[in-house]
Formats: sequence, structure tokens, C-alpha cells
Amino acid sequence: MTFYVLFLLTLLPNLCQPHLTNEHSENNAASRAKCTYTFVVPQQKINGAVCISTAKFPEAFGVNRSEVEELKQELSRQQTEIEELKRLVEADNDVATEMNHLRKESRNMGSRLSHLHTQFFHEVLQKKNESTDVFQGESRGDNSTTEVLKLASKYQDLQEKYNILASLINNQSVIIARLEEQCLQNIVRHQADQVPVHSSPTSGDSSNPSDGKKKHNHEIHGEQTDVTATRKETSQTQVDSAPKSTSKAPVVIIETESTKSLGTWMDCLDALSGGQKSSGIYLLKPERSNQIMQAWCEQETNGGGWTVIQRRQDGSTNFFTTWHNYKNGFGNLDSEYWLGLENIHWLTSQESYKLLILMEDWQGRQVSAEYDHFRLEPETDFYRLRLGQYRGTAGDSLSWHNDKQFSTLDKDRDSYSGNCAHFQKGGWWYNMCAHSNLNGMWYRGGHYRSRYQDGVYWAEFRGGAYSLKKVSMLIKPNK
Repeated sequence: MTFYVLFLLTLLPNLCQPHLTNEHSENNAASRAKCTYTFVVPQQKINGAVCISTAKFPEAFGVNRSEVEELKQELSRQQTEIEELKRLVEADNDVATEMNHLRKESRNMGSRLSHLHTQFFHEVLQKKNESTDVFQGESRGDNSTTEVLKLASKYQDLQEKYNILASLINNQSVIIARLEEQCLQNIVRHQADQVPVHSSPTSGDSSNPSDGKKKHNHEIHGEQTDVTATRKETSQTQVDSAPKSTSKAPVVIIETESTKSLGTWMDCLDALSGGQKSSGIYLLKPERSNQIMQAWCEQETNGGGWTVIQRRQDGSTNFFTTWHNYKNGFGNLDSEYWLGLENIHWLTSQESYKLLILMEDWQGRQVSAEYDHFRLEPETDFYRLRLGQYRGTAGDSLSWHNDKQFSTLDKDRDSYSGNCAHFQKGGWWYNMCAHSNLNGMWYRGGHYRSRYQDGVYWAEFRGGAYSLKKVSMLIKPNK
């Protein structure tokens, strides 16, 4: 056994020389100096020695597998970073190229802006010169517009004065014609009743001319005027035109109730108390008022003594008008008219008055509404309505307007955010807006189609979409 082992040890140096390739020829000397000997014991039944070469894993490196993996990962990460840096470099090149392009564009744009600035400055100078001419033209146009407006205002004033004068002339013409006719009738009547020459004339004929004069008063309502002097001249003309008696006895003129009617009355009830029982146009002068007004006195309806302050019957008068007209009055006393807020104020300020409203639809049905108190405040309070208790057959459509100020198209005093007079096409004591609109548009036939309820309506009688045929408002003292 010992011999066998020694024999193996003798052969091992030759057997253990590693088989080296050309790639590792430079390390042959180191490889020969290092050899591993393995002793095989009999129990393992190995017939020869085993030699393992460690040339592929030199001890000088001293690395293991985990370190190799870490190196691979680090190498992979660095390669990734290198690729990223390459992309960034390429992007920077693109950005640099774009910046160079933008610099060129900026230089070109600066040149353009300089050119445009010069051109703009030149155009501004031209426009400035043109603007001066335009401003001068506009100034001349404004002055011309102002002059036109002044002329239009003067024309409107002249038109109103012309209408007033035309109305007065028409009144005087009608009065003169009727007085001439009455005078002729009186002359014929006087000649028929003339007594013998030696007897004095009677005074019974003097009543007729004065009655005719009072019955045929002014027909068209115009501006307030004092016509007392005219009436006295007319009376004197009639007396002078009568046939004179040849008797030496003096002619005595007895002052009768008809002669007294030549004067003015406080209201229509005062005229009725003075013996004027015929309905017609009278001259009224309320207490504490220095102006004379013309009004229609209704002496035959509901006991008489009623002063008509408003009448609608044929649509001949436009009630969609201004505050000035509603204040002073407008229309035709024989037809449709509005007496005037100022006149109504002075009348109702004398004493306690009541209001009567007469209405008729297009089927002939007649109803009425009466209020036991009616008064208008002065213009400083915009003719605020003061109304009493209602009674009648028409239903109460005016109490909703109680304590409201009067409103027109050019003076809005209603409780609505808009202008009720614009929507209702009239002037009234509007609230928000109206339960009654007796100064609205007069529509023929009753039912009407309009964007707004702007007809002559009384809500409790036929509703707001029905325009009444006839309406009149009358006032009378509570006596």
C-alpha cells in the first residue's frame, strides 16, 4: 500500500500539468508553479487522481458572482445614461437650430416693425388733419341740430297758439252767427209785440236775448280767457239794435235772472241755482281762482248741477298726449274733451264734491259708478287723487287708484318700474298699472286686439280687453 502511494506521488507532477491554450501562453509559468494534488483513498474506489485547473478564475481578481451581476447592472445603467445624454444632445442641437431661426425671424420682424411704425406715424399725421376737419364738421352739425330743435320747439309753440286762436275764432264765429239769428228773432218778436206810440215799452222781451246767449255759449274748449267784456259788448249791441220807441218816456231795462246769467258761476250747481236749467257750455270761475274756464254743465241728468270734467264718445280727440295738455285741458266741449287738471283742482277745492261716472257699452247697456268724495291735490303733489266710498252698478274699478298721482307719457308718477302711460296710451292716476283707463285709446266695436290693455276700459264692467263706447265723468258739490 505504501509503495502504491509513493508511486502515485512520483507520477503526479507529470500528470498534473494543466492543458493550456494559446490564449494563456503568457501565464504558463505561473500555471506550472501552481498545482493541486488530490489524494484518493481506497474507500472511494477512484482509480486515479483528479486535478482541477483554476486558471480561469485567478486568485488575483478576488470577485464572486454577485459582484459580477452588480457590475453588469451598473454597466447597463451607465449605457442607459449615455443614450439619454445622446438624446439630450440631439434635442439641444434642435433647440439651438430653432433659436438661430428665431433670431433671424426676430431681426426680420424688427425691420418690419420699424417700417410699420414709420408708416403708422405718417398715417396718424394724416388722420389728425382729417379728424380736425371732421370735428369741425361735427361741431357745425351739432350747432345745426340745436338750431333745428329750437326751431321745432318754436314751431310747436306756434302750432299750439294757432290751434288756440283757431278755436277761439271758431267759437266767436259760432257765437256771432247764433247771436245774429237770436237778435233777428228778438227784433221780429219785439215788432210783433210792440205797443202803441204813447205807451212805454214793456220789459218782458229782455229775457229772451239773455237766455239765448247763455244757452249758446262757447262750443270749443280752448285756453282759459276772460270774455266778460265781450259779452257786455254783445249785450249792448243787442239793446242798441232794438227798435226805439217814439215816446218821450224813458226806456227802462229790468235786470232779470237771464240778465244775471251773463256773469260767471262757481260751478254748474251754482248756475242751476241761478235759474240756468238747460245743459250746455257755461263760464265758470271757482273761488280763490283768478281764471275763467269753459265747461259743459249737465242740468238734466240726476237732478242737474253736474260739471262734466271728461267725455268720450266717438274717438275724435286724441287722449294720448302730454302733461301740459292734461294740465290745461283739451278737446271739444260739444264732443270729447278733458277739462284740465288745474281746473278740476280749483273746482274741487271750493268744497266737498262727489264724482259720477256714466258708462255705456256697444250693446247699449248703461251703468254708473258714484263716489261720495272727489278731490285733486295741487300740481306740487302731481294732482293726487282723493276718493271716497263707492256705490253704483258698474263695479268699483277706481278705488285701486286712490291716493295715486297723475301720470302721463312725459311725466311718470306711477308705482310701476316702467311707464304705465306708455303701455296704457293715456293719462291717469296709474298704480301698477290700472283697473280703469278711461283716458285710453277709443276702439270701435268693443273688443280690441292690442299688445297691451290700452283701451277705454273699466275692469269691473266688461273687463280690460273691452273698449267702452261712451264714458263721461261729472262732479257736483255734496249739498
